[in-house]
Amino acid sequence: MAEQETVNGVKEENKLWKGVFAVSGIMSTLVIYGLLQEKIMRVPYGLNKEFFKYSLFLVFCNRLTTSAVSAAALLASKKVLDPVAPVYKYCLISVTNILTTTCQYEALKYVSFPVQTLAKCAKMIPVMVWGTIIMQKKYKGFDYLVAFLVTLGCSVFILFPAGDDISPYNKGRENTVWGVSLMAGYLGFDGFTSTFQDKLFKGYNMEIHNQIFYTTLCSCVLSFTGLVLQGHLLLAVDFVSRHRDCLLDIALLSTVATASQFFISYTIRTFGALTFAAIMTTRQLASIMLSCIWFSHPLSWEQCIGSVIVFGSLYSKNLLNNKKSQKQPQPPELPQYEKTEGS
Repeated sequence: MAEQETVNGVKEENKLWKGVFAVSGIMSTLVIYGLLQEKIMRVPYGLNKEFFKYSLFLVFCNRLTTSAVSAAALLASKKVLDPVAPVYKYCLISVTNILTTTCQYEALKYVSFPVQTLAKCAKMIPVMVWGTIIMQKKYKGFDYLVAFLVTLGCSVFILFPAGDDISPYNKGRENTVWGVSLMAGYLGFDGFTSTFQDKLFKGYNMEIHNQIFYTTLCSCVLSFTGLVLQGHLLLAVDFVSRHRDCLLDIALLSTVATASQFFISYTIRTFGALTFAAIMTTRQLASIMLSCIWFSHPLSWEQCIGSVIVFGSLYSKNLLNNKKSQKQPQPPELPQYEKTEGS
């Protein structure tokens, strides 16, 4: 009896340390990732105060790093490098993923990181729409209620900005029509990507590293081609060669983006999607608060109310789902969160 209690105690302690590892890994990598995004796209470099404008170059660097690490993981685990699904399926996912990430980076030129982060919480709306259209899924009334409340909170946050929060690109108030349009594009493409990914890869016995490797490899080729066609490749290389601090920021951005993939996979595999959703909600809240402090973003009282509505709704959904999962097995949940780039 005493021996059994000792074994149970050791298991609980191991689970606690695994939880600390997962939470600290996700929080640290994704919070740093968010801050670096804002710094690279909104803070000028050098004495001449030059802005880095080549968002597709960031996509290329991130995907190149992730594909290299995933290939190394496949080789280290002695898994097959050959594509499991037809290559065109990986490419289709890559196209929508590049559009998602490009909209995300470009939006930071016109809206602040807190606005962008809170708006990402509304990604369940396009996921539900695309899920209904593509997968013929049906959602419960509570899902629609949460989606409505999150949309309401995001709308309040966007429509009532603090008067002196200025965009460095348009020299005016934040939340321009173009910035909000880019965020709408991000949400639409992101929702389509996750749903389309679910549909395309059903029926394939695919390792996560295999999927990541070929998807990011296709993204590397496509983003590199886009940079060459736009004439931005040499301009981006020239910029980072003149501003070594920018090169360091981009390298660190790619590193933490790749590292976060590991922590996300580990957390979902060890603790499940519900725990991961709760951690991601907390991470978004922490990112907004830290960004407001670090980059001096003022918040109006309306924005504070909008934040409470959004995060209150998400935490309520997580809590309710957690209680239900303890009573009986649940069907697959609404995928609110996914990879780091879309997070």
